[in-house]
Amino acid sequence: MDGRILLTPQDRLDGLALLILRLGLAWFIFLWAAHKIITPKQYQSLARHIDGVDVSLGQVYAMGGVQIAFCVLAALGVLRCFSYGSLLLMHFFTITRRWEGFLDPFALNDRGFPVNRNQVIDLAVLGAFIALVLLIRRDHFSVGGWLARHDRPRWWM
Repeated sequence: MDGRILLTPQDRLDGLALLILRLGLAWFIFLWAAHKIITPKQYQSLARHIDGVDVSLGQVYAMGGVQIAFCVLAALGVLRCFSYGSLLLMHFFTITRRWEGFLDPFALNDRGFPVNRNQVIDLAVLGAFIALVLLIRRDHFSVGGWLARHDRPRWWM
């Protein structure tokens, strides 16, 4: 044998499930990051309104670019602990800024529209990110998983 580890049917099933989870989560964050590039003034307004800080257009573009880079790394499964963990931390930061919605999940605006339902989605996505990080060693269909199966250097973990 040349040092490669063969995948069992369960390994392949786990790998497929995590591939789908990883791509979905990377796409979720990518959409928000791409909107920073497409509509940077909206994010300037959000930073001023929610965080009370003024950011330049250049800073918004830079944040979006860095987030897109992390999304690409995560989608490929490169530097998995770093890339998956970075997306998890980004999303967790977003959640920490929206606590009031968790305390009133059924709030309606004056037209009867549920205004805090995105927080429910945010919690589900947070749970999915945590699961992805916890199951990183079962993520066989990624660059890092391929390197692990082929007994390559451990820089990818």
